[in-house]
Amino acid sequence: MQIKNKTVVRSMDILNLFLTYPKLSFNEIVQISGIPKTSVYRMVMSLEEMGFLEKDKDGRYVLGLLFLQFGQLVAERLDIRQVALPVMQKLHEEVGEAVNLIVQKGREAIYIEKLDTKQPVRLYTGVGRRSPLYAGACSRVILSFLPEEEREQYLEEIELHPIASGTITNKEKLRLLLEESQRTGYAVSHSELADHTSAIAAPIFDYKGQIIGGISIAGLSVNYQPEALPSLAEKVKKAALEISRKYGYVQ
Repeated sequence: MQIKNKTVVRSMDILNLFLTYPKLSFNEIVQISGIPKTSVYRMVMSLEEMGFLEKDKDGRYVLGLLFLQFGQLVAERLDIRQVALPVMQKLHEEVGEAVNLIVQKGREAIYIEKLDTKQPVRLYTGVGRRSPLYAGACSRVILSFLPEEEREQYLEEIELHPIASGTITNKEKLRLLLEESQRTGYAVSHSELADHTSAIAAPIFDYKGQIIGGISIAGLSVNYQPEALPSLAEKVKKAALEISRKYGYVQ
């Protein structure tokens, strides 16, 4: 039998209010929670004393900085592969294509997890493979959402070498693709890392809204014709958002 401490549960009920409301007065907490005023007073005082709640300059309650410390620790201790794998498996079942997880390593992207395509064909990706940030949907979606200063420095300094027949080697075209990804929330590539293959990727963010990785589906280009892209892109974006939310990201 599960036994819950009533005071702890009610305290959590109060804290959960701040998932919806950024600021609340004492009376608003009482009114919205439906908890008796005397009980709210005791719990709010305790939560404030422990650092879970703070008062702003207007005397309204907000979540305390202690949550930021906890949130940072949780984010630092999460293994992105463990977090992403269940979502990747679900996406893999939906689309039947290879699903890749990628993170930035310096000026390259590195594939750290992969689920193979159900099609009898070998793709260019594999765990441990590296690619430049400008080439391939998953790499480029990371580049798209880097801080502007870091992205521009990269673009100014990098030389764009062809890897396959579709590799982007023109910086102005690359910039336009990066801007498009920022608008749409995903990137598409065709024959950029290997001929006759395509990929769709979406960014993964942490609780600060910073890019921490990307997830992509990849397969033969014949499966990525224009009419199929919108539906596939939405599936990849949904998966990326699900992973991001596990890191505390709020869209």
